Amino acid sequence: MQDNKPDVKESLERVGVAGLKTIVMTNWKGRRYNFVPEIDLTLDLDKERKGVHMSRLVESITECIECEVVIRHGSLEAVERDILDMLRKRHPFNNAEISMKTDIVIPKKTPVTEKTTMEAYGVEVKLMLDKGEYRKKLKVSVVGNTVCPHAMNNCEGKTHVQRAVGILEIETSYENEIDLEDMVDCVEDAFPSRVYTLLKSEDEKHIIEKMFKNPKFVEDVTRGILNNAKKRFGNAKVRAKTISEESIHRHNVVAEGSCDV
Repeated sequence: MQDNKPDVKESLERVGVAGLKTIVMTNWKGRRYNFVPEIDLTLDLDKERKGVHMSRLVESITECIECEVVIRHGSLEAVERDILDMLRKRHPFNNAEISMKTDIVIPKKTPVTEKTTMEAYGVEVKLMLDKGEYRKKLKVSVVGNTVCPHAMNNCEGKTHVQRAVGILEIETSYENEIDLEDMVDCVEDAFPSRVYTLLKSEDEKHIIEKMFKNPKFVEDVTRGILNNAKKRFGNAKVRAKTISEESIHRHNVVAEGSCDV
């Protein structure tokens, strides 16, 4: 049925599956990760074909994941490329796109007591195949804080503090190796202080003192993310965004910027 001609002959840019969940295992630079990503996989559809063979999309994902029991992939984008390469043998298309949204869990040490704490960060890895050329987009979302320097200046050192989210997105070639943990560091280092799930009293005191010595607007954080990315990465398009969940306002504050590195 899918190979029949449709009643209305119009080419479609994206057709596929969304929200598929499975387990993905990687071994990136000697570090092993287990992910349970939400996967979207779409491809273009010629106007002469009625539909996409959806089972072949899911089958390509499933068989590629099964291979990981024997061979762990080096990165999420390597898994995605194997899926698209396998799919090309089963289904005609010119352009395709696959993305995985998940959390990466990174062990950290608290700043004073050096307690181990497991910190989760949102990540998205998207691989795009356009006429035979692969490109990728990597995105991390990191929780931090902002400390208002304007209020501190007006209120004799007192100010308002709010939770914020810093986002870094990098678009580059498939071959350009970029570590998701390095991206996380770029964002965390742009905040007044890093934040942690586990904090003892000594750690809490250290973080608060650091925050108040280094107050920042969302604009400062966003510029810091961009500057950190320039120092670490190359041959890429970079976009940064910070969203501050304001504590004394009923609205959020946002700052966004981009650059080529």
